Amino acid sequence: MQHFYFDHNATSPVAPEVLRDLTDAMAAVYGNASSIHHFGQAAKQRLETARRAVATRLGCTDREIVFTSGGTEADNLAVFGVVRKAARPTPHLITSTIEHPAVLNACAQLERDGAEVVWLAPGSDGRVRVEDVRRALRPGTTLVSVMHANNETGVLQPVAEIAALTRQASVPFHCDGVQVGGRLPVNVRELGVDLYSISGHKFGAPKGVGALFVRKGIDLSALFHGGHHERDRRAGTENVAGAGALGTAVSLEFDWGGLGELRDRLESGILKRVPGTIVNGTVDFRVPNTSNIRFEGVEGEAMVIALDLRGYAVSSGSACSSGAVEPSHVLLAMGLTAEEARSSVRFSLGPENTVEQVDGLIEAVVASAAHLRRISPTVVTGAVSGSGVNG
Repeated sequence: MQHFYFDHNATSPVAPEVLRDLTDAMAAVYGNASSIHHFGQAAKQRLETARRAVATRLGCTDREIVFTSGGTEADNLAVFGVVRKAARPTPHLITSTIEHPAVLNACAQLERDGAEVVWLAPGSDGRVRVEDVRRALRPGTTLVSVMHANNETGVLQPVAEIAALTRQASVPFHCDGVQVGGRLPVNVRELGVDLYSISGHKFGAPKGVGALFVRKGIDLSALFHGGHHERDRRAGTENVAGAGALGTAVSLEFDWGGLGELRDRLESGILKRVPGTIVNGTVDFRVPNTSNIRFEGVEGEAMVIALDLRGYAVSSGSACSSGAVEPSHVLLAMGLTAEEARSSVRFSLGPENTVEQVDGLIEAVVASAAHLRRISPTVVTGAVSGSGVNG
């Protein structure tokens, strides 16, 4: 039986062009980029070429790019780096309750260390309110961190509008762009952000490499202490092969925006043919590859397993929370009940998905939902009625 992948928000396959670049670098460019001999300079050249490629994609200068081990480190470097550099007795942070755990848990740790953290809840549409950010800002706010697109719902946040507020208040603004950077056009100058995180494995690069944009003039306290790598912002011998792969991945030309038609085909097919289905979050502000659908009377984990047995890989939430018994913190923050959150499934598409695969997935969802409701009649009683959009 063939298996088809619809879980790209968890991770993406390594693109063929990236794999060729990666294996070439690992085989032939093995010098230390800090060495002055021929081998070291070859590595340095590969590293800086990748840095320029990432900077070009994000609309900044190469000196503003810090290579990291991925999105989690990039987020942690931004949050801890800004707060610790500010060295205030009681730092004041503003973030949202729908952030990725890399930001949520970093802010929670700072709160345990004595910081004051304002946790902003989104509306039922999954979006943080700009006015809530405005009210939370105060003289001396240390950092604002709000993601670009949510990893579970795909909902886009009003980043440019929030950035306008933070600029006016002279407060550094970090944006977790892991679900957007490398996929859709991003210009950090136009967005107005001060720090922006990306992770290579979300768009065709291997796991273990990411980057943080740090606007010129923003000072960070390093997480690691060692050599003077990455202009003293990230100590450690550079991952030249990984950085090169990231540079290749951001340079690939693929119309991620065109995935919106496939996503809409999948979504409308499920909503029309499976009663009691509702889209979680707004459909007006989303990345084009993601749909989060609630199936009334069906456990999300059971649906994931049923679809996997039929050859389709989907998710019931963030891969970083897999194995957790708690319902999605994102959906709970949007106002869903625990039962509703546990009945939700995320579908996230990528470059290799086709119309035929989407149509096959619709059929698999229809059959799986019917089977699961049939074997759990007590759960379904009175619950399956209609379909629509939440928020």
